[in-house]
Amino acid sequence: MKIREIRASVHTSAITVPLLERKVQGYGREEQKEFVFCEVETDDGLSGLAITGHFLARSVVVALKSYVLPEVRDMDVRDTEAIHQKIWSKLNPRAMTGVISSALSCLDIALWDIHGKAVGRSVAGLLGNARTTLPAYVTFGFPQYDREQLCEAAKLQLSKGFTALKIVVAVDKKGWREDAARIRAVRDAVGDDVDIMIDANYLFNPVQAKMLCRAIEDCNITWFEEPLQQNDARALADLRAHTNIPIAAGQMEGHRWRLRELVEKQAVDILQPNVCFCGGYTEARKAGHLAQIYNLPIANGGGWPLFNMHTFAGLMNGWIVEWHLGMVQVGEMLFVNPPEPVKGMLTIPDAPGLGLTLNRDALRDSEVKQ
Repeated sequence: MKIREIRASVHTSAITVPLLERKVQGYGREEQKEFVFCEVETDDGLSGLAITGHFLARSVVVALKSYVLPEVRDMDVRDTEAIHQKIWSKLNPRAMTGVISSALSCLDIALWDIHGKAVGRSVAGLLGNARTTLPAYVTFGFPQYDREQLCEAAKLQLSKGFTALKIVVAVDKKGWREDAARIRAVRDAVGDDVDIMIDANYLFNPVQAKMLCRAIEDCNITWFEEPLQQNDARALADLRAHTNIPIAAGQMEGHRWRLRELVEKQAVDILQPNVCFCGGYTEARKAGHLAQIYNLPIANGGGWPLFNMHTFAGLMNGWIVEWHLGMVQVGEMLFVNPPEPVKGMLTIPDAPGLGLTLNRDALRDSEVKQ
């Protein structure tokens, strides 16, 4: 099972946001217009697939084709430690993140998919098979909603069986006070037995984040995700020390050393490795084991649940998967009958590897020609 070819391309989509009449270009926030699709093929005809997000998508494609492939061609797909070691040594000796981390994530995810197909096990099974089902929370609280629509959208998701909801904050022009009002409105609308997470996507400064936390301390928030600019571990630790709201972060960190910093600085209650950005399952497993040593749970942030569900099902401290409505629709476009939650629970597919069947017509139609 030696690596023969890496194919990579940039794609786009348009999604339907519940309760809004028009479609939204991309799959989430304004900048999330494109994503990278990657397929790795072996000398014996097996193939594995992967996705990463919008960050410098065209550069990720170039990195995979022109830099990663020459280094790993003819290596055995099962030798993930050797493959990572070579890429770190040849392409990333200074542990930079961004393009190279996203490219490595694509390669690694596809390799685990191939390995699973070869031995007839799911990726979750290869990672340890801690569970075959796991809960999902839905990221529903798009900033396009006004307060009334936000509450209506929350109730809609409850009617679909979800009991955990996430709201985007830090983007309203009225600032953290409007965020506090929106959060309170949703809590009043759904009652006390529903988990509510909030996500600032790195956009608050420490003062703004503290003010919001102080305003919603009594709203029983399950976690505050990536509240601070640059994911500053020191400032996150300070915020965590001044609020009762659990802090979650790590989804866009490109390697284990940044994730380690969050843990060692006591900056997080929940660590969030995302296989589509951190270096794939090989790196996410190390992050999961790091969190185990410090008695921390790991949970999905940054979306792409069809890939990340395997991490949190495979590892014993895995918790919950993000059912991001935009990225879910990308999955529904690209794959034939992908998994979906039933009463808020996801089941790992019985099929080997990722358990995903590619719709090649949809892949072709969504490609962005360069």
